[in-house]
Amino acid sequence: MGIRTNILIRVYLAFGLILLFAGAVLVQLGRVQFVQGDKWKSMSRNLSTRYRNIDAARGNIFSNDGSLLATSVPEYELRMDMLALTDEKIFDEKIDSLSRKLSAFFGDKSAREYSRLLRDARKDGARYQLLRRRVTYNELKEVRTFPIFKMGKNKGGLIAVQQNKRILPFRFLAARTIGYSNENVKNPVGLEGAYADYINGESGKRLESRIAGGVWVPVNDEDEVAPKDGADIISTIDVNMQDLVQTALEKQLIVTNADHGAAILMEVATGEVRAVANYSKMPDGTFKEKFNYAIAGNQDPGSTFKIASYMALLEDHKVDTNSRVKTDDYPIPGHVITDSHGSIGEVSVKVAFEKSSNAAVASLVNKYYQDDQSKFTDHLYDWHLNEKMGLQIPGEAQPVVKNPKNRSWNKKMTLPQMAYGYEMQLTPLKMLTLYNAVANNGKMVTPLFVKEIRRLGNTVERFETKVVNDKIASDVTIKKMQEMLEGVVTEGSGKQYVYNPLYKIAGKTGTAQVADANKGYKAKKQYQASFCGYFPADHPKYSLIVVINDPKNGYYAASVAGPAFREIADKVYAGDMELNQSPIRYVGNTTLPKYKQGNVKALKKVYEKLSLKPLYASANLNSVDTSNGIGFEDNKYKTGTVPNVTGMGLSDALYALGNAGYKVSVKGSGSVTTQSATGGSIIPKGSKILIELQ
Repeated sequence: MGIRTNILIRVYLAFGLILLFAGAVLVQLGRVQFVQGDKWKSMSRNLSTRYRNIDAARGNIFSNDGSLLATSVPEYELRMDMLALTDEKIFDEKIDSLSRKLSAFFGDKSAREYSRLLRDARKDGARYQLLRRRVTYNELKEVRTFPIFKMGKNKGGLIAVQQNKRILPFRFLAARTIGYSNENVKNPVGLEGAYADYINGESGKRLESRIAGGVWVPVNDEDEVAPKDGADIISTIDVNMQDLVQTALEKQLIVTNADHGAAILMEVATGEVRAVANYSKMPDGTFKEKFNYAIAGNQDPGSTFKIASYMALLEDHKVDTNSRVKTDDYPIPGHVITDSHGSIGEVSVKVAFEKSSNAAVASLVNKYYQDDQSKFTDHLYDWHLNEKMGLQIPGEAQPVVKNPKNRSWNKKMTLPQMAYGYEMQLTPLKMLTLYNAVANNGKMVTPLFVKEIRRLGNTVERFETKVVNDKIASDVTIKKMQEMLEGVVTEGSGKQYVYNPLYKIAGKTGTAQVADANKGYKAKKQYQASFCGYFPADHPKYSLIVVINDPKNGYYAASVAGPAFREIADKVYAGDMELNQSPIRYVGNTTLPKYKQGNVKALKKVYEKLSLKPLYASANLNSVDTSNGIGFEDNKYKTGTVPNVTGMGLSDALYALGNAGYKVSVKGSGSVTTQSATGGSIIPKGSKILIELQ
């Protein structure tokens, strides 16, 4: 046999062995797949393990005064390993007792139903039988004392799977500002969404194994990697102010039968938002927070925008507050600008602003800026009215403020329309920020919703007031605008519904017709009524805006938005002790009262309750300096003599004479002017003494 033949035989043999081996592998694969498939699949299910992410406890959201606005509480899903208790006898003896306990405690099933459920589950060899969802920690502690379960997890078989539930302790209070964040929501909402990375914390890991039935159960009680709890958010919201703002807004929405509305309360100096309320009318007639109109509700602001128009005119020295202007109808191409209450003739600029004349401001702006229209809009851009404010919560709408370069700009119509708040889109918070700057002597600050982020009580990040513009106008212009805004309330459109004689309010009404998205202004007329301002006007601390949309019972801003503004301002002012530290003003007779000592204990109690300091005088009260307290005469008398009760009130006179042993007859009311037995005289005890009061 030749060498070539020998080589070929070896090659064929090797190739044959390879084919034979490959065939055997294919046969075995087929056998494993089709013949033994069920066996190996079952074994795989029983032996599989995995790591499951464990959500961390989310951080809390606190109000400015430390109240808890949002928090996470643990909830549990109760399950039972039916094969953990190996002693069949104990199971049979205790299962009915356990069933009765579960039935009485949860009340969702009868004892017989629980018994049948648990016995059937044991027959089926269930290792992860569901008993109850959404169980609180206190309920879990009680359940652990039940028969079988009190034997412990390994013998009793109770499995508690912890889950975290987000709750709002104040329920609907500031709900939209607090917001929410979960996997099913693409766009984050409120503080929960904006600060989710901080609040959510870091997930942990838990090792789980898959048991019969494809159910995954924890291998160990402890997590393999412990979750890191989320950080806490300290917001600027004040719970009490939030409550009164929501209440006042909702009440006025009901009174005016409006579609929706918003109200925002902010601190002037810091820009810290103390309250935000947003309400939408539901089909059943109730109002709920469904949309954040305060930061996302872009609309024509109407007459509240006149503050910008007049500020530009004053800053450019086009007019002064005493300049004269006509309020007659002002025609522009295709439209006549009129005042709803009719012309009031030729008046000063101050009066035109106070009475909210549309024709006056349109004619002024058009007259002085017609030849250089960008000069007017440059002011608006310098005040950043065309820019987002970069708020700490998501959803801020993009402002729309035109300029002559825009394609939609009409050289003859746009400028006078803008003068009184049309052909632009601004949110309520944007308008409030402008008014807040005027109250803040020209300093414009960004609204602040979050003050701090804390973890385990330690500050992670602190947010300071952000200044957008140090001076939006000169001191002279700002002062004139402040006076004009005060005039609106004392003399103008806000007087009837907003004025309060106890403290000064400054602000401006705004009534705007709202255009339909498809049909424009020619469709059914809808209005937006607003009042924006600040208080106390002589030393501003709070700025406030109330906006009410599509009211059916009236539409003028003063009567629609004014009452809610006044109610909020009154309650905030009354509740702020810092604003109520002025000296006591006495009305009428300002002479401090003089007292003679009668019932000393009672008198001292009265002094204590009124925080008054008693000043003693032995004879003449006029010799006592009562600037630091109230004096009274130490009315001493010898035993057996009649006390001098002239000048006393009836209660003290009866007390003194009664203690001295005399019977008293009374005539008149007021304080004692005369007594039948003079003070110091000696008469027998038990005698009757007549006292006259007036």
